[in-house]
Amino acid sequence: MAATAAVAAAVLAERAAVAGGVAAPNSTTLGALAADRGVLYGSATSTFQLRNQTFAPLLAQEARLLVAEYEMKRSAIEPQPGRFDFGPSETLLNFASHNGMAFRGHTLVWHKANPPRLEGALASPAAKERTLAGYIESVAGHFRGRMHSWDVVNEALVPEDGRSDNLRNSLWLKAFGPAYIDLAFHTARATDPHALLVYNDWGCEGPSEKHDRFRAVTLDFLERAKARGVPIDAYGMQGHLQAFGPKVDQTKLHRFLDALKNLGLRILVTEHDVDDSGGSLDTAVRDAAVADASRRFLDVVLDNTATEAVLTWGLSDRFLDPPGWKDTLRGYSPRLLPLDVDFVRKPMWRFMAQSFTATRPRLRIGNL
Repeated sequence: MAATAAVAAAVLAERAAVAGGVAAPNSTTLGALAADRGVLYGSATSTFQLRNQTFAPLLAQEARLLVAEYEMKRSAIEPQPGRFDFGPSETLLNFASHNGMAFRGHTLVWHKANPPRLEGALASPAAKERTLAGYIESVAGHFRGRMHSWDVVNEALVPEDGRSDNLRNSLWLKAFGPAYIDLAFHTARATDPHALLVYNDWGCEGPSEKHDRFRAVTLDFLERAKARGVPIDAYGMQGHLQAFGPKVDQTKLHRFLDALKNLGLRILVTEHDVDDSGGSLDTAVRDAAVADASRRFLDVVLDNTATEAVLTWGLSDRFLDPPGWKDTLRGYSPRLLPLDVDFVRKPMWRFMAQSFTATRPRLRIGNL
């Protein structure tokens, strides 16, 4: 509470300074600050965002790594069987290349965002391998040599589904059994051999016993996969946090990240944002809580030398989905990301900047 109150006071002081014509500090960019630390800062985006002539240059200044928010998911990229629409993703990749950014693919294999016909195709013994491996060969092959990384398999673990291997009872599991994960990664490696191959998931950031179990399950899954030669290069930790929910347990997160590093995995934060619902309608209080949650998370993440990238799931609140009508009547509008709806830097931006620039010895976990 003390830390959040201190941030709230800083927010109010900063607003007073801006109102009085005093320039805000930290005039450089998140991308530059992260690069000085040897880390890539990036953001999710979409083609409609790039059409905003005020936002696109800001994105080009702030980010060094881009990922498609939704336009590389299977339902968007393969609208008809075997007919691929690479137009939007090429637009995003061209924007990234033109502005000196790297680009990553999200996602090749997921239980969501699939065309409705997919389940029927997987029911056919003759077609199912083509439906998985053939798709990866087509998509990763199209972008071969141009990708920083691929989220090859996304969110494959659900201990609550009751399996001894803790795998999600997805359409992929029903069609292939656990072998679909090996097939996906080996196909991606063969197709785009120089891209970083990532297993991407969420649920390892929280403090509860449920999160403890998920961390253990995740490490077991990754250790077993590595032992049988599955070419997983990195763990993608989504980083969806709550401003007014349970705080990140820095000790537990620190130990989990060290365990990933000891497995020889690199670490990417792939979808960071901070949900500010359920709290005060006072924007200074909400901004303070969002900034503090991000700081607690990133201070631990950036303390680990295996961390290579931090991406937020968007850069500006301008493009977030609107809240429901009841929240709108209350006056709530989400403030989850580093820039507000007017593209002004928020406390989250400043605390991220501080995390990137902090010079400190190994974190003394337990005293934070």
